[in-house]
Amino acid sequence: MATIDGRPAQYGISLKQLRELMEHRGREGLSGSTADEEHRRETFGSNVIPPKPPKTFLTLVWEALQDVTLIILEVAALVSLGLSFYKPADEDAPVLQEEEEHHGWIEGLAILISVIVVVIVTAFNDYSKERQFRGLQNRIEGEHKFSVIRGGEVCQISVGDILVGDIAQVKYGDLLPADGCLIQSNDLKVDESSLTGESDHVKKGADVDPMVLSGTHVMEGSGKMVVTAVGVNSQAGIIFTLLGAAVDEQEAEIKKMKKEAKKANKQKSLTGESDGRAQTKGTQAQNQRQTVSSEGTKSESEGNHVPQSSSTSAAAETGHKKEKSVLQAKLTKLAIQIGYAGSTIAVLTVIILIIQFCIKTFVIDEKPWKNTYANNLVKHLIIGVTVLVVAVPEGLPLAVTLSLAYSVKKMMKDNNLVRHLDACETMGNATAICSDKTGTLTTNRMTVVQSYICEKLCKVLPTLSDIPQHVGNLITMGISVNSAYTSNIMSGHNPGDLPIQVGNKTECALLGFVQGLGVKYQSIRDEITEDKFTRVYTFNSVRKSMGTVIPRPNGGYRLYTKGASEIIMKKCAFIYGHEGNLEKFTRDMQERLIREVIEPMACDGLRTISVAYRDFVPGKAAINEVHIDGEPNWDDEENIMTNLTCLCVVGIEDPVRPEVPDAIRKCQRAGITVRMVTGDNINTARSIASKCGILRPNDDFLILEGKEFNRRIRDSNGDAVQMLWVNLIMDTLASLALATEFPTPDLLLRKPYGRTKPLISRTMMKNILGQALYQLVIIFGLLFVGDLILDIESGRGQELNAGPTQHFTIIFNTFVMMTLFNEINARKIHGQRNVIEGLLTNPIFYTIWIFTMISQVFIIQYGKMAFSTKALSLDQWLWCIFFGIGTLVWGQLITSVPTRKLPKILSWGRGHPEEYTDAMNLGEERFDSIDSDKKPRAGQILWIRGLTRLQTQVSVISK
Repeated sequence: MATIDGRPAQYGISLKQLRELMEHRGREGLSGSTADEEHRRETFGSNVIPPKPPKTFLTLVWEALQDVTLIILEVAALVSLGLSFYKPADEDAPVLQEEEEHHGWIEGLAILISVIVVVIVTAFNDYSKERQFRGLQNRIEGEHKFSVIRGGEVCQISVGDILVGDIAQVKYGDLLPADGCLIQSNDLKVDESSLTGESDHVKKGADVDPMVLSGTHVMEGSGKMVVTAVGVNSQAGIIFTLLGAAVDEQEAEIKKMKKEAKKANKQKSLTGESDGRAQTKGTQAQNQRQTVSSEGTKSESEGNHVPQSSSTSAAAETGHKKEKSVLQAKLTKLAIQIGYAGSTIAVLTVIILIIQFCIKTFVIDEKPWKNTYANNLVKHLIIGVTVLVVAVPEGLPLAVTLSLAYSVKKMMKDNNLVRHLDACETMGNATAICSDKTGTLTTNRMTVVQSYICEKLCKVLPTLSDIPQHVGNLITMGISVNSAYTSNIMSGHNPGDLPIQVGNKTECALLGFVQGLGVKYQSIRDEITEDKFTRVYTFNSVRKSMGTVIPRPNGGYRLYTKGASEIIMKKCAFIYGHEGNLEKFTRDMQERLIREVIEPMACDGLRTISVAYRDFVPGKAAINEVHIDGEPNWDDEENIMTNLTCLCVVGIEDPVRPEVPDAIRKCQRAGITVRMVTGDNINTARSIASKCGILRPNDDFLILEGKEFNRRIRDSNGDAVQMLWVNLIMDTLASLALATEFPTPDLLLRKPYGRTKPLISRTMMKNILGQALYQLVIIFGLLFVGDLILDIESGRGQELNAGPTQHFTIIFNTFVMMTLFNEINARKIHGQRNVIEGLLTNPIFYTIWIFTMISQVFIIQYGKMAFSTKALSLDQWLWCIFFGIGTLVWGQLITSVPTRKLPKILSWGRGHPEEYTDAMNLGEERFDSIDSDKKPRAGQILWIRGLTRLQTQVSVISK
């Protein structure tokens, strides 16, 4: 059993004993030795919540096998494979070539192999995707840092490395990563709504309610805490563990309810009675599951600094699958409509083929039923399944997902981490951007560049000798003490590097000002430690200032305060004038200082900060001091923060990022309105906005302060393998090639698309219908007169088991060539004539294009029985390529047709996704038009489907 100081670790110690122990270790913290860290991890655990075990590969394989289409094809494959070995004597059967006779079993086996390929690819893709998301989550968690004291020094460590016994520095804005006990606090208030649901901020202190819990937000103040529980032993870890168990229980309950519902349905079908109880239970279980999922998602969203739990992962994953962006929803709706149409056509195809076979065999030829006819019926069924597989346009939603995933990966290389794929699409539709100033438009590396001390404005920073000694001492001590001790300036990693600013950047600028005066602020802090503070008025959005009260050496107290100049000036009654003489700070002097110093600094884009102080003395008080008989009522902030003595005003520069003006110009050129939101002085905001290009000369603009802004808001048919190969080219490979097209600067010249804009614009519809017309004319021409023009044997009227012909091979090859060359046209969708521009900048596109072309050559020349093709001569290949290149010339003619003269009814998908109208059926028409007589073979149905998923997903996995 693990022990501490000879006592079982789980027995622990009291809060009083803990505080007494930490009084001696509060400054030093843990030693940081490897042995101590390992001992604490072994005893108390790590600050990591183990994630839910991932699904095994076999589990994913089993889930992939549940696809209805796969089940149908598995049955069809087994039937086809069995019939291939059943060959009863039949004198009416056509005489087959030896090659065809000995390869009848290939069709059924090919389907089974294709099913295996599809299942393995699907399972591998899901497995890889889960690993990627887990890796991303680990990366996000690893980037979260927290300040702790180890070996007497403040250091930033990953939240996963926090140990029990660590002294952690807590400050405004933190999300606590572990449970702890406060040993020192300054006006600390915590939001515990993630645990209790109460929105009121809870005041915490070393003496009153000292326990702080993981997953809660620090809304105000600062302090130090000793970590008492981490990982699964912390409050957040306990909740996540229970939540994960609840999810597992709910899933088991749902499975149980489903079984009961099935039994009830069987009884209902037998007895005619309805059992509403089972349905009610199933509904309740489903509702409970949704409740748990929503809670898990909430917990994860609020727990950015807390390691993600298993339940959160499951819940978030479930919720994420239900979310779809606007474009994905529209495309899914369109794909479903096309799928319905394809299903109808598939069913009609099977019915018509069976009726045709029955009439011809039993009515016209008057033949009796034979067992061999079962093979024909199975082939007709597989034809229908083939049509169904080809008709479902899985590439539509996939194209968007693939494009977004590719974009996210490209942006990650630019250090732009996108956690939700649909955010890319949302930003593409944005018409306005409201940006924070500090750290977004500016570098967030602040430096004091101007100062006003003792009625002297310095645009070059002074030295301590330039300032009266007593004023200089007050300024350096006031800044050093009245700043969060978590704010520091550290030396660069390499000689010559700029100092590293840690913590609040405004305070770092002031500390840099103190260093510039030649004073070491850390020496002052070592002398006046945080535990000597009498009271701290922490910064918040209401105060816009910070105050610290410390005891004076000769008795009494001194209040140091700093904050926005316009706030501090109103509370000042005195100021140090020329040569450091104390003067009354009259209203006229305040207005003059604002007019001549503060406003010019603000107009230069500087953030102005004033530093002031006030003394509370027990004896005789000077003019700017306050006599006290006892300790003042520090809760009476209004009376404490008055009659201050102004020490200085400094102007802090936060330079605009060099890339910002050009980026804003691009946004404005693209029709996006950029607005800046900041808490700075209105003159500072105007200056920065002008430097960024948000405000331009001679432009109408509006600058609103918060109160005015809030007030205004309140006021206002071919061969099966050939068909599926075409499906691969037109659907998935085209999606992969076109979805990875690089964005061009011309993209910023168009206006954003609204949510209700049509999915298919008139320009796109013009191209679709135009190319469809060209391809239909060519295909029908080759079908009915191609054998005469090319002097080849006609393939029309062939029997079901007939071998491949050059006639239909040319038709198939021509269609693929037209599709391939039309992919080049599809790179430009806004009417651009130069479709070749930028072609070589996308290696994925031309690699896929060349791969498809080479694969097509092998399929035509060497496919034979497997692909139902017959080798073509060079002249025949040139004719196919000629018709393919014709799509490029035809595309230029289509571009010449003015889009504005086309009726608006040609645009599809207008409105919200749920209002989407019936989708077009162009895909089925194209495939049906290739060959209405040639019947598909069954051997390649799922082989191309497997290639489809493989080719589509490999790009996302490999990048």
